[in-house]
Amino acid sequence: MCGIAGILRTAGEQLVDRSVLVAMNQSMAHRGPDGDGIWLSPDQQFGLGHRRLSIIDLSDDAAQPMANQDGSIIVTFNGEIYNHAALRLELQAAGYQFATDHSDTEVLVHGFQAWGIDGLLSRLEGMFAFAIWEDKTKKLTIARDRVGIKPVYFTKRDGWFLFASEIKGLLCHPAVPRRVGKLALYHYLTYLTTPAPLTMFDGIYKLPASTYMEIDQAGRIISERYWDAVPGKSDVDGELSGLNGAAQEDFFIEGVRNRLSDAVEKRMMSDVPYGAFLSGGIDSSVNVALMDRFTDEPVNTFTVGFKDHEHLNELDYATKVATLFKTNHHEVLVGEDDMVGYLDDLIHYQDEPLADWVCIPLHFVSKLAAEAGVKVIQVGEGSDEQFCGYNSYMMYLKLHQHCYGPFQKFLPKPLQRVAAGAAQGIARLKPSFGLYADAVERAAENKEAFWSGAIAFWESQKKDILPAMGTELPHGAEEMIEAGLLSADILVPDSFTVANDTLTKFDRVHPGRDQLTRMIHNEFRLRLPELLLMRVDKITMAESLEARVPFLDHVLAEFTMDMPQSTKINNGVAKYILKKSVEGIIPDDVIYRKKMGFNAPMAEWLRGDFGGKAEIGIMNSPLLDQIGFDREQVAGLISDHRQGRRDTSLMVWVLYNLTAWHSHWIEV
Repeated sequence: MCGIAGILRTAGEQLVDRSVLVAMNQSMAHRGPDGDGIWLSPDQQFGLGHRRLSIIDLSDDAAQPMANQDGSIIVTFNGEIYNHAALRLELQAAGYQFATDHSDTEVLVHGFQAWGIDGLLSRLEGMFAFAIWEDKTKKLTIARDRVGIKPVYFTKRDGWFLFASEIKGLLCHPAVPRRVGKLALYHYLTYLTTPAPLTMFDGIYKLPASTYMEIDQAGRIISERYWDAVPGKSDVDGELSGLNGAAQEDFFIEGVRNRLSDAVEKRMMSDVPYGAFLSGGIDSSVNVALMDRFTDEPVNTFTVGFKDHEHLNELDYATKVATLFKTNHHEVLVGEDDMVGYLDDLIHYQDEPLADWVCIPLHFVSKLAAEAGVKVIQVGEGSDEQFCGYNSYMMYLKLHQHCYGPFQKFLPKPLQRVAAGAAQGIARLKPSFGLYADAVERAAENKEAFWSGAIAFWESQKKDILPAMGTELPHGAEEMIEAGLLSADILVPDSFTVANDTLTKFDRVHPGRDQLTRMIHNEFRLRLPELLLMRVDKITMAESLEARVPFLDHVLAEFTMDMPQSTKINNGVAKYILKKSVEGIIPDDVIYRKKMGFNAPMAEWLRGDFGGKAEIGIMNSPLLDQIGFDREQVAGLISDHRQGRRDTSLMVWVLYNLTAWHSHWIEV
């Protein structure tokens, strides 16, 4: 795992300034404390930077940026290629000579030369963000992995094209201003993150998951999505033909078990110590159990709990699993003072707001692992999304089946609008009714029930706190639309357009799919890559720790996308097929205990001393007036929570992250 950066001059007479590239690199030193490298083209029109976290092939021969034999192709790479050994053999058989012992980076160099970008990406198994420069054609190619585990950001300003693993790298260049992206902010209020390719910084973009882009020396950009989480990729239809219901279930159980085992084994590839985060739930426990099968050494496991809110702790369950598999187990407890002491670093390392308070316990357990000497960690992200592990998913499925359907089918449109208006009237008198009123309004407007697995503000709630949100296109939006990176449909102050843009395209190509499959596809496009995986990347990499995600192995994901809703949920049992798949791997009382989930006591903290500090930070922020927030409404949200009238903790945390970000990154 590493940090990458680059500068391409696309217009004007200036040359790439080596010192600026060094500064971009240095800003991301935490991503690669084991080494750094700079490469400049002879004409100084282009430069690459790299920060190295040594995981595979620790020798100096594997340092980056790395070139092929004649120097015509050069790469800077962040991530891991799990099948690099097999690809190396294929390339050697084709006549390519390798200078390193077993560097996965060198496979990218020769693979690009042999197969081109499409052929290379179709063969890769791993997580990655890389940039490849072709000196002969003067073309830059940047790619992000299929599910978006690794980020890459870019901007085009004043004759420069810049990219980096973190936004702070881009801000080192003098051509890059620090301005708020207003439409990105508007969507963030709903989704807790900004939807790709937007970021909270105006004119700075992030490459969407499973996408590559090509930039020529004149700065022209084209892009291509090379993978998607959709049905029809695993070719299971032929194997299911002729099987009865019980046999089909057995087929899926065995298929999940085998693919998950393979995914964990692949991710144990390492030349440095590794471990796993362990909560004692299904996902982390299965990770540990399968890791234990593939090593003769005790697995290093790490658990976090809370000093002041023990009801959220799963320490006993984690200890039970650790004892069963004889792991080298570590625990850390976190209190409110610890959380408050970390907040400045949280805002700095996130770059843009990620309003998921799980970042806080994730930081402390990451720090624990790093202090224990571990450099690679396996995590359980992606399981609940694929197998329907959230209570909220079940709620949305019931809402879709029992409320949305009958409401839209049997109630005439004029009466739907009357019902929506009445519901909004009730909500104004009783704010706690607002969520239900919004659901009625969405149904009346024929808007999807499910937009994301994590929603802070629905549209009706944003109308109250942000009554005069205008339309202001991000810098460079037209060029991003033309390049195929940005949908013009989401450039309006209506966050339904983000979900609708994804689902409309899905329904066009895959009509008639069940609601759960549509929901999961939507999660792969937004919440997984831009919230959950970004929190893992930013928080673990701040501790120079590489996180690997076996549940999001693309072979497993393709298989689960071909499972119908009726297979993943059986008689109302969520996560049914995964639970059956891991029977015998972990104890039944771990599999079938009540789900708690990885959480933090933010609702309680916001009612205590920290809540007072957060209120001051929010209400004193100049951003409120710059964007047009209704101060009275914002103050009411905070007061309602602190006085115990209703739980608005997620909304308050979203606003706190936003205003703290603005203070740290913009008011400088």
